[in-house]
Amino acid sequence: MPGREITLHLISDSTGETVRSAVEAAASQFGRGDFRLRLHNFVRSEAALDAAFAGIAAEGGGLIVFTMADDALRASLMRRAAGAGLRAIDILAPIMIALGERAGQGPLGRPGEQHRIDGGYLDRIAAIEFALASDDGAGADRLTRADVILIGASRTSKTPTCVYLANQGVRAANVPLLPGEPLPEPVLQARRAGVAVVALTASPQRLAQVRRQRLDVLESTDPGGYAELERIREEVTALRLLCERHGIPVIDVTRRSIEETAASIRALLPQAPEKEA
Repeated sequence: MPGREITLHLISDSTGETVRSAVEAAASQFGRGDFRLRLHNFVRSEAALDAAFAGIAAEGGGLIVFTMADDALRASLMRRAAGAGLRAIDILAPIMIALGERAGQGPLGRPGEQHRIDGGYLDRIAAIEFALASDDGAGADRLTRADVILIGASRTSKTPTCVYLANQGVRAANVPLLPGEPLPEPVLQARRAGVAVVALTASPQRLAQVRRQRLDVLESTDPGGYAELERIREEVTALRLLCERHGIPVIDVTRRSIEETAASIRALLPQAPEKEA
């Protein structure tokens, strides 16, 4: 039996990324129910609140979830919601209250403070540019500038993991390994320079499935045995033996999310950068 549709109105005085992420994380825990998200961002005045609540009324109401730094505007939002008989939830209020009690002071009250352009933000932008320029073996001459190099067979999530790490300020490059080939010399040079190298692998069955799907998308045949299970078994075994010879840690991503893989990689870095995503 399908659940009833629920409209969630997300109101933010900034980009809305914080409230959207929190609501999407909560909504993902429900197997039933159709959630419709309506974002009202950069609401920083009474006029903007007027427009937001006009949109909410036009949608027939719904649950309001918001983040609002300005006390007066927050109080106005709560009054409007109560007057319309709607429930409004300030998702950051419990956290800010607890932090204020510990810090002995109130919050800054500046919208979008977490998105300000500072050194950490610029580091993340530089790391993302590095990851994109160093994808799939490109830019071998810059590998010594990486924080970590991911190696492994095709379709082991090397690229998305690099991009995720980059959003945490980690300069990550990835280099594909060809079956039967030794470690590329640029990777060996980077290791000698102190760059961490981590291998990603997956079960042969999972790799075969993903590779077949890839071939279907490309509408391609498989003359080289790219998706053949027995060939993939040999490839995975060869990778583990290669990593054992060189002392390279191996992470099996078969049942790991990108986030879990990235956390495991960061735990292996000698000096993992402490930067927020």
